Amino acid sequence: MAKEVEERIEINDKLVRIIGIQFFGIVIPNATGLVNNDIRSVPFLVVTYFYFILIAFLIWQGNRWILFKLENKYNWFINPAQKVVLIIGGNIFYTGPLVVVMLLGWYNATQIPIDWDIIKITAFVCIVCVIFVTHTYETIFLIKQRESDIVKQEKLEKAKAQVELQILKNQIDPHFMFNSLNSLSHLIEHQPGEAKIFTESLAEVYRYILSNKDQKLVFLEDEMAFLNKYLDMLKIRFKESLNVNQNLGQENQKYLIPPISIFIALENVVKHNEISSSNPMEVDISLEEENLVITNKLKPKKTLEHSSNIGLANLNDRFSMLVGKGIEKTSDKQIFQLKLPLLTITT
Repeated sequence: MAKEVEERIEINDKLVRIIGIQFFGIVIPNATGLVNNDIRSVPFLVVTYFYFILIAFLIWQGNRWILFKLENKYNWFINPAQKVVLIIGGNIFYTGPLVVVMLLGWYNATQIPIDWDIIKITAFVCIVCVIFVTHTYETIFLIKQRESDIVKQEKLEKAKAQVELQILKNQIDPHFMFNSLNSLSHLIEHQPGEAKIFTESLAEVYRYILSNKDQKLVFLEDEMAFLNKYLDMLKIRFKESLNVNQNLGQENQKYLIPPISIFIALENVVKHNEISSSNPMEVDISLEEENLVITNKLKPKKTLEHSSNIGLANLNDRFSMLVGKGIEKTSDKQIFQLKLPLLTITT
């Protein structure tokens, strides 16, 4: 399956911890009979309560650390039973021994006879309180996760709507349509054989766009197969003036990519660069550390056509939402390079 990119959920619980640690450090010793305020001096009670607040601090912080570690590794919706077992197990096997050891230290320091019944009751009460507090944390996590998912979904739907609009614009884009139809008209009159190939390739391009516009991810292998249909059209248009080198080998079988991404990247090259026999264009497509790298020479058109400049911007938004990482653009006076991050399929 594809690697998942998850954002860590932050919880601001500083004030709750300060109050909760002091509360449990004072209430539990009184509730379990560890401390009798009537027969002890004030200095003894101050030191004792400070010690029990320290125990409460260690219990809270330790279980909080365990909970946050598990939260980053296990998802309630994927591993619910496993997560419950690990959380409760962590609560019990961390809290129980800690309470016993700390209470034995307190008994030895105060020279009070050890009362195992009180130790057992205190350990049990602490474990119950920890499970209750952990449940509260998990409820907050789930609420925040739900809120985060809603926000992500809203962003994804917005990006999807923008992408679908851009796809529709590509279908009727004056630049793409004018050049395609103009080329087809010329081919029908002078090269009917190539006109047939051009028409079939154009039909395949639109068929792929329409069939995948609702898909979030497709196999890179399928995207490259679609790209070759688009390149058939470009080769008929530009002949030897356009050369696209593909150096992917068999690696494209293990990656996922948002559909029509490479089409938009190549359209960007064609739309903004001069391509002719006197200015041939070289484009290289290769894999580099889980990125699809598209590199082309920079030959800006002398007369730039109107552009909304949202093609690559929408592509960046789509990659950010679906892959977890935006596209990278680098350019100098001679070279323009575009890196499209890929999702790896693991087995």
